[in-house]
Amino acid sequence: MLYNTTRQRWARVALAVLGSLIYSIGINYFVTPAGLYSGGFLGVGQIIRTLLITNLGLNFGSLDVAGLIYFALNIPVYLIAFRSISGHFGIKSLLCTICNTAFLSLLTPPAEPILYDVLASSILGGIIAGAGIGLMLYDGGSSGGMDILGVYLMKKAPGMSVGRINMAFNITLYIICLILFSPQVAIYSIIYSVFCGLIVDRLHQQNIAVMAWVFSKRQDDALRDYVTGPLPRSVTYWPATGAYQNSETNVMCICMSKYELEDFRHAMLEIDPDAFLVTDEGVRIGAFDGLVVHRQQHGGDDAEA
Repeated sequence: MLYNTTRQRWARVALAVLGSLIYSIGINYFVTPAGLYSGGFLGVGQIIRTLLITNLGLNFGSLDVAGLIYFALNIPVYLIAFRSISGHFGIKSLLCTICNTAFLSLLTPPAEPILYDVLASSILGGIIAGAGIGLMLYDGGSSGGMDILGVYLMKKAPGMSVGRINMAFNITLYIICLILFSPQVAIYSIIYSVFCGLIVDRLHQQNIAVMAWVFSKRQDDALRDYVTGPLPRSVTYWPATGAYQNSETNVMCICMSKYELEDFRHAMLEIDPDAFLVTDEGVRIGAFDGLVVHRQQHGGDDAEA
């Protein structure tokens, strides 16, 4: 259903902006008022902000400079996004990061916590922020920072996921919180990070392998060139006959990650809007005696592909 609402380019941009807004609400209305720290690059920005205020006595008024520091820290990682992942991913990530910076700077945290229970604030803040990051990732972008590095490392090592990589980075960050602040701050911040990571992986599990079957009546190689070029993946294809109309069609079989599937879907709509797509998620791919085999994780029998 969510995919059907994102067929139009502007609808996908709106979804990314909405994800950014949801993420910022989780941070500024639940995490920050409770005196907790986010993970990733924003957490680094929050720690720097606190040190600037408490150690140097700087006063920034109602402006939360953590968002601006977060944006500055993100600039180098966009080189990775544009060069090693994709230009579309880099552009969408830059859009999300600009929106994050604006929302985090303009949404003033309440003077009094909405929830006085710190545990409830950390859990609810993690759920809301994770949902926002998940929407940004679903649209093919990210919230920047460790999300970009996470997607990059996930593409290099398929066993990884963005949520797990974020969690690993945050362990170091919260050790710093433990040293600089207090055990309570570090513990509740870790709880926030765990729930945020769980929601991110629940909404957008990029490490899941997908078997895609495409049925197209086009005779040119445009769609196959996209798969072997920008995607990039290999593709097996063969001619077939549709029984209902007795018409010629082409069948393509492609193995990719769930993250890549979103890019492929949007490209397929632009190249061949009449193509028919069938996906089989949760397949395991590997080599056996020179043959490529796959098996559904929920209990299917092995079959040659």
